[in-house]
Amino acid sequence: MLRKGAETFVELPPLSCGGVHGAAAIAVDESANALGQVLLRGGYGQNNMGSISSVRLVDLATVVSTPQAALLHARSYFAAAGLPDGRVVCTGGLGIPSPAELLGPPLQGEHDAAWTCSQLPPMSAGHQGCGGCDLGDGRFIVIGGRSNSGVTSSCEVLSFGDDGDWQPLPPMHDSRSHFVCVAVAGCIIVAGGGGAVGWTHRRSVEVFDEVLGRWLHLPCGLPHADGLVYMGSALL
Repeated sequence: MLRKGAETFVELPPLSCGGVHGAAAIAVDESANALGQVLLRGGYGQNNMGSISSVRLVDLATVVSTPQAALLHARSYFAAAGLPDGRVVCTGGLGIPSPAELLGPPLQGEHDAAWTCSQLPPMSAGHQGCGGCDLGDGRFIVIGGRSNSGVTSSCEVLSFGDDGDWQPLPPMHDSRSHFVCVAVAGCIIVAGGGGAVGWTHRRSVEVFDEVLGRWLHLPCGLPHADGLVYMGSALL
């Protein structure tokens, strides 16, 4: 963990639930304890057990994980993001064609209650190794990934409400999967990932301007000759 204002990382104890990869972790309300909490969802389990549906609330002060209600679908390498109201969207993933779901936190004051999970409308296509972000207007965007036809540049956005559904958005300039993406100041930045031809690694960086509704290539790429893939990112 790298704390705000610190210059070096601090190693935390191992997770009490054991190892997992291809999972998604979202920071949740930190007011309940000193170092905060992370909601750890899905992933690819140990001993080649395949994608899992478990959801665990991890206390970063003790690294103790508390089981929550399971995802409706076992998934790994999927897109997830927190919404302004505290809910978390999950969609896509390995072996998951298109279902999406919504995790809701306990009601205010019910700190010992578990998170709950509900079904969302399915996407128009599968996305494995995709990225996902909360747009500034409260919608949720899914970007790129790998579908049955290969690595894609396509994007879909989900609107919430009684008539909420998925709608297409302009595609990226480059197809990519297993990349990083982050939303900041009305834009979404994507970088790296695996490309469509021979699993080439992307060095390119693109930004989606929510006001203009279009993707723009940034003039700088990643500082690695072969790009980066299967990496993580965080906004400082």
